[in-house]
Amino acid sequence: MGFKIGLLGLGTVGTGVGEIFANPKGRHPLLQELEIAKVGVRSLEKARSLNLPTEVLTTDLNAIVNDPTIDMVVEVIGGLEPARSLILEAIAQGKHVVTANKAVIARFGEEIFQAATQAGVYVMIEAAVAGGIPVIQPLKESLGANRIHTLIGILNGTTNYILTKMQQSGAAFDDVLAEAQELGYAEADPTADVDGLDAGDKIAILASLAFGGRIDLEQVHREGIRQVSAADINYAKNLGFVIKLLAIAKVPPTTAELPPPQLEARVHPTLVPVDHPLANVNDVYNALLIEANPLGQVMFFGPGAGAGPTASAVVADLINIAALLKTGIVANDPESSRIHPLLACSHQHYCNIAPMNDLVTRFYARFLTKDHPGVIGKLGTVFGNHGVSLESVVQTGIKAELAEIVVVTHDVQEGNFHQALDEIRQMEAISSIPSLLRVL
Repeated sequence: MGFKIGLLGLGTVGTGVGEIFANPKGRHPLLQELEIAKVGVRSLEKARSLNLPTEVLTTDLNAIVNDPTIDMVVEVIGGLEPARSLILEAIAQGKHVVTANKAVIARFGEEIFQAATQAGVYVMIEAAVAGGIPVIQPLKESLGANRIHTLIGILNGTTNYILTKMQQSGAAFDDVLAEAQELGYAEADPTADVDGLDAGDKIAILASLAFGGRIDLEQVHREGIRQVSAADINYAKNLGFVIKLLAIAKVPPTTAELPPPQLEARVHPTLVPVDHPLANVNDVYNALLIEANPLGQVMFFGPGAGAGPTASAVVADLINIAALLKTGIVANDPESSRIHPLLACSHQHYCNIAPMNDLVTRFYARFLTKDHPGVIGKLGTVFGNHGVSLESVVQTGIKAELAEIVVVTHDVQEGNFHQALDEIRQMEAISSIPSLLRVL
């Protein structure tokens, strides 16, 4: 019994998938029962490194998802449309879907998974988060006995590369971004990466699985790395930290229920202690640290993007579906299909996401002040009036007639901290607050 696959897209990831199929030796034996029958491309004339029969290629992607001989559809074209519509049409035609499209899943997951449940088919998304690192299936299956209370991830390789190079070279953000674009690590329009949108999509997907509820993406706080300067990198180093773009989802361990009463869901640059497991995850690598009861801590680490890693996750999902089909768990008939409960994605409620003002965390702030006497004391007074306790205060030399003061706080409620900053900005001695970062 063989299974036919329709592959939508033959770019970086699609080519990686094709290369795995072209060299099945030494891989899982079920791969021998899968066949790429149709491949949707933008142009039939484009030269490609992957040799495929001419009759396999087509520019009509709708014909693939409507082909009654296709059993599974792989969507790796990216973007929101036509990817969303093609996925939904494939589901309507009773086809299982494998996608690497985190943007579509984060925004339209509810619609897609409801349609899949009604049609009795799977939508598998391992490749949508963290490239080839297996994080989706462990959250669905391996960690099922645990009560998960914290996810902390470095989920965007572009920003991790930029921050790593800034730390190593002392270069400015704009210079390292330009280098990353030349090397192909950053897109010509890097907005999704450097503004935290990509990582926000990914933590929304992971949080939905970990905490058993849907995530309203608009409620996920997303902050990027554009404001991180070489000066902040240097101060962080001197204070015993590195700066990473972290994606965080957590509930208090003592109240980690399903659904969680108050879920934190946020992406922002963060000062990470140098002895933390995530501090040495560098360059384009990704990692996800999970804290759960009774397991404790477990960390997944590896390449988070690229042809090979992402294709690895796509093909693993195809093999999983083939295994289910062969064992008869899925009948491909909406009236009689049985969907494996550990592999399905169907949550009926939304998680209650806490507002950022309620967050309790530590902060790093850098102030440029006029060289007035008693500035540090006045800062301390304002902070104290708002319940902000300072762990450390560092004042450096004067540059362009401005003194630089760096403070790190103890745990504080974010709303109180911002109230203090609003008052500090009104002080005549304060020129600007160029940096404000949270501390892990």
